[in-house]
Amino acid sequence: MFTGIVEEVGRVSHVISGGTSGEIGIDASHVLEGTKIGDSIAVNGVCLTVTSIKSHGFTADVMPETLRRTNLGGLRSGDKVDLERAMAADGRFGGHIVSGHIDGTGVIKSMRNEGNAVWVTIEADKDVLALIVEKGSIAIDGISLTVAAVTNNDFSVSIIPHTGSETILLHKKIGDSVNLENDIVGKYVQRLLGINKETEATGSHGITMEFLAQHGF
Repeated sequence: MFTGIVEEVGRVSHVISGGTSGEIGIDASHVLEGTKIGDSIAVNGVCLTVTSIKSHGFTADVMPETLRRTNLGGLRSGDKVDLERAMAADGRFGGHIVSGHIDGTGVIKSMRNEGNAVWVTIEADKDVLALIVEKGSIAIDGISLTVAAVTNNDFSVSIIPHTGSETILLHKKIGDSVNLENDIVGKYVQRLLGINKETEATGSHGITMEFLAQHGF
């Protein structure tokens, strides 16, 4: 489990993809402290298992599916990435519950300055947007952020200077891809209420008068 509080910006040393397996190498320093082979590190919000450690970085195996479904597949040597070690049991919970399992990718639509902050608007698929609520939490490339606005096609976050300087988000450009992970609380609520792709396809709804009556309301 992670918190979405990025600990360090690392740099990609290499990406090997193809066949049935892949590997990514990351140059880093801070996240190596106390890290052992087999530990988890979130790379741009994707939970990866450390397979080797060197004095200046680490490597992790990456499944082809992960490369396809996240922005890790587009990384090249020299690219910067957000890094966070799995949360320690005695650590502070500064962000929100982040699993490191990406729900989808989004595309940066616009960036605009407002005072000392930067508004970033991201287009995303409807399945991801369905679980985004204004003032709720979202993880973007592993960064725990508060949603400032949401529409049927996109959502926006406001980046303060500290977040901008400690992560890679504001170094990206319009049209760049970002990894998105919805708040896990919303996903559980959706599941418990039976709201899923199947109910949407058949035109039924998770909450109906019949549903409420069956459950004592």
